[in-house]
Amino acid sequence: MAGRVYLDWNASAPLRPEARAAMIAAMDVTGNPSSVHGEGRAARAIVERARGQLKEAFGAASADIVFTSGATEAAALALAGRDLACSDTEHDCVHVWCDRRLQTGADGGIAADGDCAIQFANSETGVLQDVPDGLAVCDFVQGFGKVAAGFDWTGVQMGLLSAHKLGGPKGAGALVVKTGLDVQARTRGGGHEMGRRAGTENVVGIAGFGAAAEAAQRDIANGIWEQVAEIRDALEVRLLDMAPDAIIAGQGRKRLPNTTCLAVPGWRGETQVMQMDLAGFAVSAGSACSSGKVKSSRVLRAMGYDDLTAASAIRVSIGPETTRDQVMAFADVWGAQYKRFKARAA
Repeated sequence: MAGRVYLDWNASAPLRPEARAAMIAAMDVTGNPSSVHGEGRAARAIVERARGQLKEAFGAASADIVFTSGATEAAALALAGRDLACSDTEHDCVHVWCDRRLQTGADGGIAADGDCAIQFANSETGVLQDVPDGLAVCDFVQGFGKVAAGFDWTGVQMGLLSAHKLGGPKGAGALVVKTGLDVQARTRGGGHEMGRRAGTENVVGIAGFGAAAEAAQRDIANGIWEQVAEIRDALEVRLLDMAPDAIIAGQGRKRLPNTTCLAVPGWRGETQVMQMDLAGFAVSAGSACSSGKVKSSRVLRAMGYDDLTAASAIRVSIGPETTRDQVMAFADVWGAQYKRFKARAA
C-alpha cells in the first residue's frame, strides 16, 4: 500500500478541519482576552464560545470549564495536595500524584469508590470503567469524543480533558469542575480562568479545542464510531486467526471502539513498532508519554500479565478516517513478521 498509514490515534488524533478553521480565524484576533476594549472583547468572545461548545459537547451544564495547557496540567491542578487512591493502570500524569493503590482485575476493571481518581477509558487497552457516583477525579481524555460521556450524569467532581486526543490542537486541555467546588490555583499571578489558573489564555488553541469537541460530538451522534468498531473487530479476528497465541488485553470487557492492545509473549513491543514503522505503519508500544522508554507496560502488569508479556505489547488505535483496507494491509505485514518471529524462536 502506497504511503504511510497512521494507526496511533490514541497518541494524537489528526487535526479536524473544523478545528483548523477556528484556529486560523482566531489568529486574526489581536486582543488579549483580559482587556476591556473592543479587541480584547473579541478575543474573550472566542474563549467563551469555546467554553460553551465544550460544556455542550461534554454535557457539563452544571460545571466550570478551566482551560489549561493540557490534561497533565489539569491533573496537577485537580490532584496536588490531595490524598486520593488510583490504580496502576492510570496515565502517568495521574499516577504520579497517588500514593494509595486500587486493585485492578485481570480484565482491566477497577473497583473504586468516590475517594479516588480513575480513567474513564484506558489509553493502552481501551478498557472502559464504571464510574462511581461522586468520584473525586476522572480522566476522560481518551473516552471523550469516542464514546458518550456526559459529565453531569456521571456525578464526577472533576474531569480531565485534552484537545489533541479528539482532533483539536496539542497544548490545550481543560479541568472540568463541578460548580461551587473549591480548586486552588497552581499558577499565581492574575485572576484568569475564574481565579483557578493564572496566565493569558491560549486563544488559538482554545478555539480549536471548542470546534473539535463540537465536531466530535456530532460524530458520536451520527454513529461514526460504531463503524470504527466494526473495522477494529475485523482486524482482531484477522490477527488472532494468524497468531493463535496472541493476547488481546481487555478483550472480554467493554472497550473503546478503536483500540487493540496486542501481545505475543517474547516478541518485544518496541521491535514490532520499529518493524511496522519501516513498513509504513505507525503504531505504538503503549501510552505515547511512556512508549519511548524501553520497559514493560505498567498497565498490563497491573492486570496480572508477566513482565515478558507486558513487554511484548503494541497498541493499534484507529479513527474515522481509517479504512478496512488499511488495517488489513497492516495485518498482512504484521502477520508476515509474526511468522518470522516464530521461525526464529523455534
